[in-house]
Amino acid sequence: MFFRLIPTDGQPLYLQLMEQIRHATENGALRDGDQLPGIRTLAEQLVVSPNTVAKAYSELEHEGLLEVRHGSGAFVSLSRRKKSLTDHVSQARHRVGALIGDLRTEGLRDDEIRRVFEAELLQVAEPEKKR
Repeated sequence: MFFRLIPTDGQPLYLQLMEQIRHATENGALRDGDQLPGIRTLAEQLVVSPNTVAKAYSELEHEGLLEVRHGSGAFVSLSRRKKSLTDHVSQARHRVGALIGDLRTEGLRDDEIRRVFEAELLQVAEPEKKR
């Protein structure tokens, strides 16, 4: 697996590594159960601090994309990621449903609520496009 970090990019190196690992899982270069290089090994290859790799691995483990087994290494865990994502979507649907109920109680119609959600989604997406 080949990762490439660009120190002059302006984005923290650990975030660059996280994005590249995510991308590798999305395009099939990394599959469920694949082992990633050890922290020290990858840090040496990328010429970065082991803390940078450790932070990326830790964040991806928190997201459910990696499973870090101390003494064995880091492994891609897509099944765990899917469960985590399913849980997040379920919680989000519950929260959105409650909000819609509140907005209806306040007198907004469904078409008005839909426009509010769409406008907010567009507004939030605009800063991301500028990156």
